[in-house]
Amino acid sequence: MRVLIAGCGVAGSVTAMALQQAGIDATIFESHPRTEAEVGSYFTISPNGLDALDAIGALHLVKAAGLTTRRNVLWDADGRQLGTPGLGAQLPDGTVAQTMKRARVTHILQDEAIRRGIPVEFGRRLADAKIGEDGSVTATFEDGGRAHGDLLVGADGIHSATRRLIDPGAPLGRFVGLTNFGGVTHGTPLDVEPEAWHMIFGRRAFFGYHAAPNGDVVWFVNWPRAEISRDERAATSDHAWEEQLVELFADDDGPAIDLIRAGELELAGDNTYDLGHVPVWHRGPMVVIGDAAHAPSPTSGQGASMAAEDGVILAKALRDLPSIPDALAAYERARRARVEKIVAFGARGSSAKVPGRFGRIVRDAALRLVFRFFVTERSMAWQFGHRVEWDRRLSAGASADAKSDFSLI
Repeated sequence: MRVLIAGCGVAGSVTAMALQQAGIDATIFESHPRTEAEVGSYFTISPNGLDALDAIGALHLVKAAGLTTRRNVLWDADGRQLGTPGLGAQLPDGTVAQTMKRARVTHILQDEAIRRGIPVEFGRRLADAKIGEDGSVTATFEDGGRAHGDLLVGADGIHSATRRLIDPGAPLGRFVGLTNFGGVTHGTPLDVEPEAWHMIFGRRAFFGYHAAPNGDVVWFVNWPRAEISRDERAATSDHAWEEQLVELFADDDGPAIDLIRAGELELAGDNTYDLGHVPVWHRGPMVVIGDAAHAPSPTSGQGASMAAEDGVILAKALRDLPSIPDALAAYERARRARVEKIVAFGARGSSAKVPGRFGRIVRDAALRLVFRFFVTERSMAWQFGHRVEWDRRLSAGASADAKSDFSLI
């Protein structure tokens, strides 16, 4: 069997390595040229995602680049603590959630896939795909080149071309009402709880920051506003963005203003989208995974983790089921209910960041109760406690509540 993978982000790299581990050949086609630049913001991979990386022997690589993150500490605009939700039970070796720059983990996984002998072709953007009479698939790229395989896996993100090839009527990503900014402030030690994200529900925007052991502080801003157009982004300097961000937190307690003023903006004007119910995940020898099939808002903290889970479960299905149609059907049954629940959970979290002036008062009071009585390690185990269990066979009747396919701790 030969598998073609469109996209070399977390989903594509993990899928290729999991397939190789299952004895299946794969080639990755990445639309963008290879770059060493580490642009963008930071994100957190929770224990369920780290477990998926462990299943393919890549956990140690990500841990070496990450910041240990044990929980979130939530604050209101006046500096009162709202709650301290954890990020899931640690792995057997003691590993907890890890925070790192998205581009860095992408490069790490790409490099590891290449080191393992998996072909990766950069600058190859998928344009079309045709299914042959024998059930195989031929992918055509924008440069005119072609590739032939038994299966095309679309790991090409929320704006997936593969998703549209499978179903021309497939939904597009939905703007959730938030725009993102991120940066780092060097050499600014803070007297705050270490190994935690501190997050402030401000009066006009949401601010998160994480202090690193070396004295650096990484931070992000979720700004409720209309989508930022290409023209506005191109016409706005980093300094102008920083001045606007400072103004957002002028009436809030906390270090946001100082960190922004002294910091370096690394992500500016990034619109936030999610993708909930995608009716068709696969058709013939084509399937979508990761953000191409289900993209949660960043509020969920689960995008990369779900992508890693998808890659391992898809490889298990192709390893354990007798045919590609059987494998794709089993993969969908094992994943759909879980990932759609997480997307919905993330959407509720995003809406809490845009409540309006009076809704903020009600929200803050409600959050204190929620994080005290309802958001507990036990109640969130369905999300963080997922384990892919590489050595356990995936059955044709796999479903999201089948303990034979994963465990909920």
